Amino acid sequence: MKKLKYYVVWKGRNPGIYSNWADCEEQILKFEDAAYKAFNSLHEAEIAFAGDSKRYIPNKKAVPQVYIKNAKSFLKPDLKSISVDAAWNHVSKVMEYQGVKTDTKELIFHKGPFRDATNNIGEFLAIVHALALLKQKNSKLPIYSDSKTAIKWVKDKHANTKLVETPDNSGIFELISRAESWLTNNTFENRILKWETDVWGEIPADFGRK
Repeated sequence: MKKLKYYVVWKGRNPGIYSNWADCEEQILKFEDAAYKAFNSLHEAEIAFAGDSKRYIPNKKAVPQVYIKNAKSFLKPDLKSISVDAAWNHVSKVMEYQGVKTDTKELIFHKGPFRDATNNIGEFLAIVHALALLKQKNSKLPIYSDSKTAIKWVKDKHANTKLVETPDNSGIFELISRAESWLTNNTFENRILKWETDVWGEIPADFGRK
């Protein structure tokens, strides 16, 4: 489950505490000398909001190091793209994945449910599925995924899963093999980008079951 962030806005259009970046951004975007910061818990955010912003932002003119380190990641996402995501039930071990148009959330593909699988496998298969589909259409649209693990597996052309093959999931291992083979035998120019959930909110392809 993805970790929720709380955004404190001390100085903005409507100062307060916001539970997603989109709402926070509305208060600070193009607001002169806006003061804001993200916290990992509501309790921390409430304490900070009741205090002086200078205690948490000693120099408002300075750019936080996390934004310097990942500056490109914190730009607005490219809406002319495909977003993919997977859903996995930790009780039933059932997984499914899908891809949508980032700007409209229009469903492009949906696969599953698959028994005895993992979320990372679903994320990996979703990226490769999107790549193959875009290649068929001669499209260079970028692909967003919120899974660092899956993005690395695609880069390595290998799903480094520890899942053990069983009679229930043999079909999944066949799909993994086909995906790895596709990556080995095909080239593509599509960028595979990390969706920054903490900043942009849930990825458009999210199943909304958290």
